[in-house]
This record gives sequence, structure tokens and C-alpha cells, in this order.
Amino acid sequence: MGGALVSTRDLLERWRPSATPGAPAAAGVPADRVAERSAELEVVLSLLADAQSEADRIRADALAEAARRRAAAHEQGHALINEAHRRAKAERSAAAAAAHAAGQESAQQIMDSASREAASMAQRARDREPAVVARIVAQAREEILATAGAATP
Repeated sequence: MGGALVSTRDLLERWRPSATPGAPAAAGVPADRVAERSAELEVVLSLLADAQSEADRIRADALAEAARRRAAAHEQGHALINEAHRRAKAERSAAAAAAHAAGQESAQQIMDSASREAASMAQRARDREPAVVARIVAQAREEILATAGAATP
């Protein structure tokens, strides 16, 4: 694919003014402008082919790096989600334990209060027992005497 570079003089020669139309010209083979331009562009395009290869390689590397980063971000996201689930579970367990402890404390307070109330009732019953027994005995004596007096004519 190579070819010689065209000199600046030859390049500028293309735009050299020519004679007026119709004037006689020397006989000869017409120049192949397409071939000349193709030869000139071949060198530039071959240089561009190397640049295109480099651009393709850079693009492929960038795509691979992007895929690697996406995969790493995906893994990091999964790790964060798993950590959040683990923390949430731990927090729920801690909250349940705290609620259970509070419930146990409340139940203990209720039991203590009920025990004090029961002790207070038992003490009142013991305090009232002699008076109630005396009243029952007196009432029974009255009924016995009333029945005995009614039986004796």
C-alpha cells in the first residue's frame, strides 16, 4: 500500500490556472487524476488505519473496563443489601429483646403489686376474723336460745 508522498509543489500544481477553453494544447495522454489522488490518499489513509486500530483497541478496553466496573458495582450493591438485611435482622432482634424485657419488667411489677394487694387483704381478714367469729358465735347463741325458749312451754 505505500507510495511516495507528493511534494507541496506538485500538490499546488493542480490548481494552476490553465489557458482559456478552446485554445490548442499539446497532444498527449490525459493525466489520471483519480489515480494520483488515490496514491496521495493511500499514505494518509494507511496512517489513519493505524489510528483506527488504536481507537478500536481503546474502545474495546473501555468496554471491558465498563463491564468490569458494572460487575464490581453489582457485587458491591449485593454486599450492601446483604449487610442491610443482616443489620435489620439484628435490630429487629434487639427491639424484640428490649420489648420482651420491658414486658417482663411490667409483668413483674404487676405480680409484685398483686402480691402486696393479696398480703394486704389477708392481713385485713386476719384483723377482722376475731370480730366476725364473735358476731357469728353471738348470733348462733341467740338462735339457740331462741329455739330453746320456744321449745319450753
